[in-house]
Amino acid sequence: MNVLFVFLVTLAFTPLTQAQSDGAAAELPRVRMHTSEGVLELTLRSDLAPQTVANFLTYVDNGFYDGTVFHRVIPGFMIQGGGFTADLLRKQTREPVRNEGRAELPNQRGTIAMARTSDPHSATSQFFINLVDNQYLNAGARGAGYAVFGKVTSGMDVADAIAGKRTGRRNGMGDVPLDTVTIEKIVRIGEAAE
Repeated sequence: MNVLFVFLVTLAFTPLTQAQSDGAAAELPRVRMHTSEGVLELTLRSDLAPQTVANFLTYVDNGFYDGTVFHRVIPGFMIQGGGFTADLLRKQTREPVRNEGRAELPNQRGTIAMARTSDPHSATSQFFINLVDNQYLNAGARGAGYAVFGKVTSGMDVADAIAGKRTGRRNGMGDVPLDTVTIEKIVRIGEAAE
C-alpha cells in the first residue's frame, strides 16, 4: 500500500514529455547554440510552453539569431542575448508571444527563459540563461514571471565563461561584454545541417 502511494505521488509530480502526453513517438526538440565562446545544447519544453518554443524555433529556423550577441551579462544572475547585432543595433522582430510562465518550469540554474519588458506579454526574440536559481522570476512570485521554455543540457561551462567576461557601458546600455560574445548560429539537433 505504501509503495503504491509513493508511486502515485511520484507519477503525479513527474513532468510529462511531449511523447508521453500525446502518445506519439516524438521527443522534445533540441537545439545547438554555437557561440564565440563554445557550444551549448538545449532541450526545449514544447510540452509545457508550446507557443514560446514555437516562437523560438521560428527565429532559429529563419536564421534570425545568426550573428546576434549576448548583450547583457550579469554574473550570479543571467546572460541575455538574441536581439542585437554586434554593433548593438536592435533587430526587427516578430509580434510578441503570450507569456507561458508556469510553476512547473521554474527559473533555475541552466534554464532558458524569455526576456521581456514590464508587460508580461511582450517577449519577442530575446532570451536569457539563468546562472543561478532565480526564484523571484518565477510565475506567481511577483506576477506573471518570466517564461522558462527549456534547459541547457550540455555546455553550461560555456554560459559560465560568458558570465565571466568583463562588462561595461556601450551605446547607452549597461552590463555589455567589452569583448563581443557572438551567437554564431542556433540549429535544431538532428533536423538541420551544420
